[in-house]
Amino acid sequence: MDMPIILQTHDLTFRYQDAPKPALAGIDLEIEDGSFVAILGHNGSGKSTLAKHFNAILLPEGGYVHVLGMDSANQELLLEIRRTVGMVFQNPDNQIVANIVEDDVAFAPENLGVPTEDIRKRVDHALKLVGMSEYALHAPHLLSGGQKQRIAIAGVLAMRPQCIVLDEPTAMLDPIGRREVIGTVKRICGQFGMTVVLITHHMNEAAEAQRLVVMSEGRIVADGSPAQVFSNPELLEREGLDVPDTVKILRELKNAGLNVPLDALSTQECTQAIAMALGVGI
Repeated sequence: MDMPIILQTHDLTFRYQDAPKPALAGIDLEIEDGSFVAILGHNGSGKSTLAKHFNAILLPEGGYVHVLGMDSANQELLLEIRRTVGMVFQNPDNQIVANIVEDDVAFAPENLGVPTEDIRKRVDHALKLVGMSEYALHAPHLLSGGQKQRIAIAGVLAMRPQCIVLDEPTAMLDPIGRREVIGTVKRICGQFGMTVVLITHHMNEAAEAQRLVVMSEGRIVADGSPAQVFSNPELLEREGLDVPDTVKILRELKNAGLNVPLDALSTQECTQAIAMALGVGI
């Protein structure tokens, strides 16, 4: 059964003031409700500009953006659109506004006028979702980068959005922090059916998504499953993108004569594929 479309763009164009060329040059894209989509591209490809159109931080110069059928250019629908689509940015310090974790998570629903008794439930639930309940009374500035980003995600979740857009949320984190955040994102999408749009340039993160959209020069140049996209190394190389570490390992083994598949993207799948090819148990 087809899932409803939550985000839709048609012939979307946008140019920053005084820029020599458009940041978005005719984007047609549909994202299904409940899906986990990663949008890839080198710096300047337009991926972050597209992300900011999904909750009307930026408005189209041409074409349109619809969120559950709501036109982002309609100012009367702005609040409802931003309730539907929550944004998480690169630097969690820019989204943390309070001195206590639970107060920070409560900030957005308070501004939305959510009743006090419901705010308490939302804060507890959001912190539980991101695995940060034990830090409710801690000071955010004393937390690690990955923990801060999970708090920022909890603050968005407390708004109860139907979709969460993460604009390079791990760009400032170390590998441990990146794993924390991406693990949280996968859990939110898988267990609770929330639509997740992840903007990233980390291929290992992208491999965790259900669908990849590759952008270049403000246009979409590839759209498919991770296995489909990563099976086109010529395209990725042309766009200055790499492949996940697992794909690199499998390719080297295949070139060395070992009969392994190239679409075992996760670490677990890759390990199992190698063990099977070698005829050993794990």
